[in-house]
Amino acid sequence: MPPHCDSLDGPVVTAARQALDQSDVDLVLPYVHADGEQEVQRAFELALEVRNLGPEAREVADRWLFETVVRVHRAGEEAPFTGLKPAGLDVGPVIPAAERALDAGSPEPLGDVLCGIVREQVERRHRHAMERRTHGGDGVPAARAAVEAVLGLEVWAHAVYRQLMADPHEPAGAHEHE
Repeated sequence: MPPHCDSLDGPVVTAARQALDQSDVDLVLPYVHADGEQEVQRAFELALEVRNLGPEAREVADRWLFETVVRVHRAGEEAPFTGLKPAGLDVGPVIPAAERALDAGSPEPLGDVLCGIVREQVERRHRHAMERRTHGGDGVPAARAAVEAVLGLEVWAHAVYRQLMADPHEPAGAHEHE
């Protein structure tokens, strides 16, 4: 997933906040792999105890739990934990479109955004390759630029295809953080 996952307004921290508010660790456990469940449960219990010691203790306990849950979540994805990110990060157009699609119960919002992005990229990369091919007969450097542009389009298209056809349930590289 994009940086959304480890931000203070991302789904993992949001679930952890809800779990604390409702004193129900089960609300956050789906965000961690089973092998990290015990660590999160213990951190949750400690955070609940410490929160009762005052507003400062509550703030520290909450932050510690958020960091623990995100770290364990990231470890389950075999991704490094680089700290919590601030709320309000620009996650680009795809994450909000995916959320709208889920809220609407329809794939249309996400499909429209992704198809639009792919179409723009295909057109831009194709145009670039065609411009280079037009000047490919102007000597070896121009021909080399044409080959690079053509192969660049083909390699990019193949990579997009492979990603689109990949098993969505593959754990390795299922989503990467930036």
